[in-house]
Amino acid sequence: MRIEINKENIQEYAKRYDKRSKGTKDEIIYNEMINWLKCNRFLDKERFLKIWDWKSPYKYLFKKIEEKNEDERIKRITKIAFSPKTDEKDRITLLLGQYKGLYGVGYPVASAILHFAFPDKYPILDTRALESLGIVKPKSYNFYFWQRYCDEIREISQKVSEDIRTIDKAIWMYSKENKKSKCKV
Repeated sequence: MRIEINKENIQEYAKRYDKRSKGTKDEIIYNEMINWLKCNRFLDKERFLKIWDWKSPYKYLFKKIEEKNEDERIKRITKIAFSPKTDEKDRITLLLGQYKGLYGVGYPVASAILHFAFPDKYPILDTRALESLGIVKPKSYNFYFWQRYCDEIREISQKVSEDIRTIDKAIWMYSKENKKSKCKV
């Protein structure tokens, strides 16, 4: 079931998201990362791990992610990725583990990292968001899929005159509330 895109709907689902997340670890980490990256144009290991843990569903990999990503490497890669001189494709590719970026980072985590660094420019790629928009999740993500997704969220943002984070929250919440049960009766 696809969300109806209009200002009232987006505001209502975003408000429900805010009510659900108020005071939670998710909200605290979100605000901490946004504030950190307003003043610092890089991530250190501590903050990288917080974002990875905040976004990734693969909690059993946390110890390996922690071991394989060195602080200096994280700082170096994120400084380059967050540079105004770095284009969009290089920006995300630098972060991705499959391209020798940060170990254990795929498109969803990389999109979250970029969102924290550029909240007005990048949405967070999430299966719930895709579901709400009626987009079929591909077997594997690639740059062109991610770029089209970003463009769609930006268009919705302009259409309803709401920021990207509000769109993210609304479409995530819509899926959470409207996902069809996978249980068979």
